[in-house]
Amino acid sequence: MASTKYLKLGMLGAFALLLFAWVVITFTTPSMRSSATELPDPAPEVDSQIDDKFVGSETCKACHEDQFKAVEQTKHGKLGELAAWKNKVVGCESCHGPGKDHVDGGGDKTKIKNFKEMDPKAASETCLSCHAGKENHNNFRRGDHWRNNIGCTDCHSAHGPSFGPQRAGSTTFIGDAAAQRPNMANRAMLKNSEPQLCIGCHTETKAQFSKPFHHKVLEGTMSCSDCHNPHGGFDQKQTRLAVGADQSCIKCHSNKQGPFVFEHAVLKIEGCSACHSPHGSQNPKMLKRSSIRQLCIECHTSIQNVELITSDNPGGPHAQNSLRSQNCTICHVAIHGSNSSKVFFR
Repeated sequence: MASTKYLKLGMLGAFALLLFAWVVITFTTPSMRSSATELPDPAPEVDSQIDDKFVGSETCKACHEDQFKAVEQTKHGKLGELAAWKNKVVGCESCHGPGKDHVDGGGDKTKIKNFKEMDPKAASETCLSCHAGKENHNNFRRGDHWRNNIGCTDCHSAHGPSFGPQRAGSTTFIGDAAAQRPNMANRAMLKNSEPQLCIGCHTETKAQFSKPFHHKVLEGTMSCSDCHNPHGGFDQKQTRLAVGADQSCIKCHSNKQGPFVFEHAVLKIEGCSACHSPHGSQNPKMLKRSSIRQLCIECHTSIQNVELITSDNPGGPHAQNSLRSQNCTICHVAIHGSNSSKVFFR
């Protein structure tokens, strides 16, 4: 009975406390709010000071006419025509910042954002203030380019590409297929055609793309960014899709995707690059070895050695003195996976 009494007293005390809090909030908050509204808000004053420092792109044009005309033809120069950019800062000052101090200082470069003088990461932060919300750019700060101090302006030109029209068949501006993809060379406001821009740093890939069997990148049929995301990724070599390195391959080679009832273990564990060289090879199918059996025997070491085969022991179906047996995929056709055979027969 005593505990029940104390429980009731506790509940009454809690109710009284809540009632007191309600009275305080109800009768004091309005006065607090009204007094707060009487205080000057510094935000509009700060905004007005910043607004006063914007001089407009026409002022920039007076000294930088060539750059102004170049930007006019780009997406950056046409932002003012988009409804989403209404009442927002567009033009030169959207990237370079307010220009009043720069103009008043007689063109003092220290009074404006000059990307040529900025650290690549600092320059990239300006770009990411608009582009960071895009899925393609979200991982830039965790990518290899960022870690190696490669910024946006190392590959892109905010004023638009400065190189001339593409020439089909040229090793500088990609090959004949460019005639069917007219935006291949100057897409994304790049400083150069994408393959040549990537090869400029990744020089080892140029030799790979020159091998007899290769992905048609230099010819213009595809580009590096079809498989890699230059703005960063979660997988090795910044492959474009974050759900597995091989997803970039399966995007085109969809018949190898599965799921299969019988999976090839090496494909599931190591992926396509266990057997194939992704950029190019001197072997058919872009294989890492010149002979299919050499590739298979690296894992399947139990296959009978040709030295053990004699006239008395001709060997089984894997006898390596038979041309038919030397090409494993003559029998094991569905080597990427099968729905009917655990040894990957058709």
